[in-house]
Amino acid sequence: MNPPISSPEFSHFPVMMDEVINICSPDKGGTYIDCTFGGGGYSKKLLNFSKTEVIALDRDELIINISKKLYKKYPKRFSFHNLRFSEVHTIVGNKLVDTVIFDLGLSSIQLNNLERGFSFNSKASLDMSMGLSTTSAEEVVNNFSEQELRSIIKILGEEKEASRIAKNIIKTRSIKKITKVDQLVEIIKKSKKKNYKYKINPSTKTFQALRIFVNKEITELITGIINATKILKPGGKILIVSFHSIEDKIVKYFFSNFSSSQSNPSRYFPVDKPSNTFLFDKYKNRILRPSNLEIIKNPPSRSAKLRYAVRSKNKFIYPTGLLQKFKKYLDLESLYV
Repeated sequence: MNPPISSPEFSHFPVMMDEVINICSPDKGGTYIDCTFGGGGYSKKLLNFSKTEVIALDRDELIINISKKLYKKYPKRFSFHNLRFSEVHTIVGNKLVDTVIFDLGLSSIQLNNLERGFSFNSKASLDMSMGLSTTSAEEVVNNFSEQELRSIIKILGEEKEASRIAKNIIKTRSIKKITKVDQLVEIIKKSKKKNYKYKINPSTKTFQALRIFVNKEITELITGIINATKILKPGGKILIVSFHSIEDKIVKYFFSNFSSSQSNPSRYFPVDKPSNTFLFDKYKNRILRPSNLEIIKNPPSRSAKLRYAVRSKNKFIYPTGLLQKFKKYLDLESLYV
């Protein structure tokens, strides 16, 4: 009998692989950027097509060893950068690319490593950094004011009981510093109204909020998709798999309101905005979701939404309106610099 596979890349399932590859059309060749390398699923599949070049990024330094295996196999067609995807435009020089892929959210590699503090089942330190972060969840819960904590949990976690949770965090830390995941889980559990119809763990939204804040995920997403659009060829595609409503709201707004399908892409633009300033060709506002079979095989994929847009031939114009639209999230994440 073969020993069980324990390598981390085999614990990660890339979401909607068939759909992503179908949209990318790698059989035609071209340069592809995998902005969230993780276990390397998308990159490996793309490299199976002989005329492709893949450039991958991941902010998590623990992913580097996985990328080395792929580089050894495809030294002329694959490269990896340990960077945040907001820096995607820095890795191609003056080159334009065919496709940029984002698979947002937490990877199973990170979640399954209990030492990193993402899982509710962990008893490790409150870290929650995906890599290249300047703070930790422990610093946030022990040093931020009650009002700041309430805002983070309410806005980034969309948690209705944020006020009670923030108040109890302050109360608890005044007695003893909160350093472990299970301490925070207990505080949240006691703060939430008893509701036995919960479809998700009571800690889900607060953990989401802290993770987003620690990693500045909204700032990264907005900056990343803008910079990715900047380096796309005319006719090039940007694909984004999102997992929660804030992410999808941003992606939908960007694709819909900076596309030729809108007569006026944003209230921040003049009504008579010329058609040669749109970033994307007509956007269909179509959402792709995982099949029932995929959800059975990979339950975390159930909340995934895939959207994509096609770059127009127009010159890149910075979409200031996108930043204005989601200013409250950007301002909140700038609390800690």
